[in-house]
Amino acid sequence: MKTKSLLSTASLVLVIAAFSASAQAQIAIGHLADYSGGTSDVGTPYGQAVADTFAWVNKNGGIGGKQVSVDTNDYSYQVPKAIALYKKWSAPDSKVAAIMGWGTADTEALTGFLAQDKIPDLSGSYAAALTDPEGTSGKAKPAPYNFFYGPSYSDSLRAMLIWAAEDWKAKGKPGKPKFVHMGANHPYPNAPKAAGEAMAQELGFEVLPPLVFALAPGDYSAQCLSLKSSGANYAYLGNTAASNISVMKACKTAGAEVQFLGNVWGMDENAAKTAGDAADGVIFPLRTSVSWGGDAPGMKTVMEISKISDPTGKVYRPVHYVAGVCSALYMREALDWAAKNGGATGDNVVKGFYQKKDWVPAGMEGVCAPSTWTDKDHRGTLKVELYRTKITGATDGDLNDLMAKGTIKLEKVKTVELPRKPELLGW
Repeated sequence: MKTKSLLSTASLVLVIAAFSASAQAQIAIGHLADYSGGTSDVGTPYGQAVADTFAWVNKNGGIGGKQVSVDTNDYSYQVPKAIALYKKWSAPDSKVAAIMGWGTADTEALTGFLAQDKIPDLSGSYAAALTDPEGTSGKAKPAPYNFFYGPSYSDSLRAMLIWAAEDWKAKGKPGKPKFVHMGANHPYPNAPKAAGEAMAQELGFEVLPPLVFALAPGDYSAQCLSLKSSGANYAYLGNTAASNISVMKACKTAGAEVQFLGNVWGMDENAAKTAGDAADGVIFPLRTSVSWGGDAPGMKTVMEISKISDPTGKVYRPVHYVAGVCSALYMREALDWAAKNGGATGDNVVKGFYQKKDWVPAGMEGVCAPSTWTDKDHRGTLKVELYRTKITGATDGDLNDLMAKGTIKLEKVKTVELPRKPELLGW
């Protein structure tokens, strides 16, 4: 009995040792996703893309021969939940190499902790406050461990205002065009508010008092009547698509003739389908060079990754899914560089982001827009691709069919390359 007991104990020790070695052989990352909260309409496709991409990476050999252990959590867009998860991910015995983050409120709340604990976070928030690694601009606190893929909310709004000023002039309209910022009184919609209003004034717009509407869908008839009576010509929608749809529909009913400018999360193919003709003509920034099914070599990689959660290959993926794939693959390559240069630690992962100029992840040519991050400037790109939604009929039915038939189209209208002004860093 004693010998048997010793053998079983020895076996248990071996199992535990093997498990421990296996755990050490993995690269751990945290993943914040909103599948059920205030931004779940766009958080779901983006979060799914991140999860699919790392599953695909693991299927294809992992990173430096190691599997990536992704701890995906639906935090319902709640800051306290994000902070609780961060405490777990930053604990010495289970510290992650990096985080794939999400919202503006939680990302900004964690910025100081990320720097202190040396954990890079590639977020779904594109707040300009996250772009100044050293805090030299005086506009935002230092954010050396924060990254995101795509132009900032502020730079996207600046680009749309440049287009709007040209649009007003092209139409030969008299007087000053009127601009209004619309969205929830929340860090995400408010992130580009001051920058946008300053740019609008600089371009000769009359800036109207902002109009507030909640992140959740609702009855926004009152806001649309205010919009109509204000005489606004251009309105920035700062919320995600779900509540923006409510506004667009209500404003169509109210007869408010206004050109909507959607933020990067404020419009997509699903929103166009749901809003129907109320979404016709919305201008919004596209983070990738093409949308789903677009003519680019890298679309083959996107399609392969999509099959992780859709083996049929028949699900239409909106713009946020494609951008999520790009984001995850930038992180994958930064992790890969780190693994080959001293190990996948936070400091090395950050250095991994600085290794390339005009960087497109391998296999994503023509899909991900070239990006450059430096230790002085985390504005990955200042090139903003502006698109317009075009609705030419009833939007009932399958999204694949509606896109294939051209009932819903995303038409490119302008590329705006903003100057890399130091005074606009972090703002």
